[in-house]
Amino acid sequence: MEGTETRRRRLESCARPEEPGLPSSVSTGRLAEESDVHVGAPGGPQPLGVEPIQETAWTVGVQVTAPFLFAGLGLAWAGMLLNYFQHWPVFVEVKDLLTLVPPLVGLKGNLEMTLASRLSTAANTGQIDDPRERRRVISSNLALVQVQATVVGLLAAVAALLLGTVSREELDLAKAALLCASSAVTAFLAALALGLLMVCIVVGARRLGVNPDNIATPIAASLGDLITLSILAWVSSFLYQHRDTWYLTLLACAGLVALTPLWVVIARQSPPVVKVLKCGWVPIVLAMVISSVGGLILSITASKQQYRGMAVFTPVMCGVGGNLVAIQTSRASTFLHIWSTPGVLPPQMRTFWPNPCSTFCTSETNSMSARVLLSLVVPGHLIFFYIICLVEGQSLTNSKTFVVLYLLAGLNQVTVLLYLAEVMVRLAWHQALDPDSHCIPYLTGLGDLLGTGLLALCFSLDWLLRSGVELGGLSAPTSGPP
Repeated sequence: MEGTETRRRRLESCARPEEPGLPSSVSTGRLAEESDVHVGAPGGPQPLGVEPIQETAWTVGVQVTAPFLFAGLGLAWAGMLLNYFQHWPVFVEVKDLLTLVPPLVGLKGNLEMTLASRLSTAANTGQIDDPRERRRVISSNLALVQVQATVVGLLAAVAALLLGTVSREELDLAKAALLCASSAVTAFLAALALGLLMVCIVVGARRLGVNPDNIATPIAASLGDLITLSILAWVSSFLYQHRDTWYLTLLACAGLVALTPLWVVIARQSPPVVKVLKCGWVPIVLAMVISSVGGLILSITASKQQYRGMAVFTPVMCGVGGNLVAIQTSRASTFLHIWSTPGVLPPQMRTFWPNPCSTFCTSETNSMSARVLLSLVVPGHLIFFYIICLVEGQSLTNSKTFVVLYLLAGLNQVTVLLYLAEVMVRLAWHQALDPDSHCIPYLTGLGDLLGTGLLALCFSLDWLLRSGVELGGLSAPTSGPP
């Protein structure tokens, strides 16, 4: 009861005209009772330390910009790798592998970014300060991610097969087995590597006094694409080279499934994680389906001449949007965990469908961070676009028309995602659901679909405009008098 009363007093203080900023570290008051939105111990209220520190727009910008640029470099590199990998024999023969790229790369949003957000919330609320509690929270969350990665990896392969069968009306069982094994092994290994990396980042940020909400998700985005694409390429190529050993793909899938009960036992150490394990499947599965539609768009367009460069720019376009919206969602979730109770929205967040202007143009903490994140879109994309064109050379379109269309697409994508994040966080919290686990997968999946769709539209419009100019130039000499 004491923890609840403290929360209520904090909630009342949120209604004051000068609202406190989102703390970069929290060490005061007590934690609320155990609920499905916490990743901490079921031991009830725990004392913390000093008053929370306010964050300004400058503080958020400084902490976010460097990881964002680092993430963008990783995304640009991932795009160039994808452009290289798409010409490998396994990608040429098994065309559904390209359909797998957005949902598998999107697992960093469904799993790793969600893990980073949950751990960041735990760090900001002091739940991992105790060494014993830290080990329990980390081990249970890592085990949860391995279960989710195994299941979603197999489901992503099934979705890619279904979409490929519908579009091409053919199904090769040998290729289907290779696709399933490649997807499951890639998801498992990538989740393990990125999960361990997220743990190190969050714990290190907490010790250095840096808000992990601002740095964990961008780093997950930067390395997530690189690691996932590299593992997918090498695993699928290995299985393709040994395709005559028919039992190899079955053995890989069976081995991963056999490990699942072990991960479930470890995950059950934490009651909140058990709740996510039982009830958290809908967001990641639906997000995977949404990303798969984006993957189908990529698979259809990547080999066509007018979409030359689609494979290079897709990871950047999708990754920047998912990266920024994950930061905003993680910050909003931490804000609600600190200043409110599950199911009760602060006075300034009572409206489920806020005016878009209030999302970007007020003095509230979440509005301030949304403006900072939106201001990074155009300069960030320009830097990443220049780097890609510098490396790839003349093989990509670099017309001014395409650059303008590309920047407008990126700006529109992030604007829509940030507004949807504000809406979804409020709805999830009102239903006493954890925004870290229930909002980020949807938003990153929508980011993949919007990014891929808008990018394809950019290439189409640029091609149409250039074709019109060329036709006009050819018909000009014959338009005069005879």
